[in-house]
Amino acid sequence: MRVVLDTNILISALIIQTGNPAAIYRAWREGRYTLLTCAQHLDELSATLRKPSIAPLIKPYKAGALVNEIRKLALVVSALPSVWRSPDPTDDFLLALCEAGSANYLVTGDKSGLLALERHKGTEIVSARRFAGL
Repeated sequence: MRVVLDTNILISALIIQTGNPAAIYRAWREGRYTLLTCAQHLDELSATLRKPSIAPLIKPYKAGALVNEIRKLALVVSALPSVWRSPDPTDDFLLALCEAGSANYLVTGDKSGLLALERHKGTEIVSARRFAGL
C-alpha cells in the first residue's frame, strides 16, 4: 500500500505521541505501508517545523530526525504532473505526488480543503482517524 501523509499529520505525530497521526507514523516505521514523498513535501515539512508557532512544541533533534528519516526511508517521487484541483493551491503538489506515486491513500487533517475532495484519480483522501482504522 502506498500512502502520502500531509504535513499536518506528520507534525501532529511529533506533537501528540498517542493520537492517530502518531499511530500512522509508527505503522510506516514498522513497514506496514510505503510512504511517498517528494522534494516539495520535504521542503514544506522543514519550513513548517521552523514556524514560530510549531518550533517550541517539538524538540529540534526530533524535527531533524523526522525529516532525515523520511528523506532516507520514504519512496521519493521526482517527476510530478501539473495538478490544479485543491481548494488550497499550495496543496496541489500533494495531489500530484499521489498521482505520480500511484498512492492508495492521502491522509490529511485538512477538512475544508483536501478531505472535501474525497478522491483524486486512484487515491482516496481520508482523515487520520479513518486511515488508522484500516
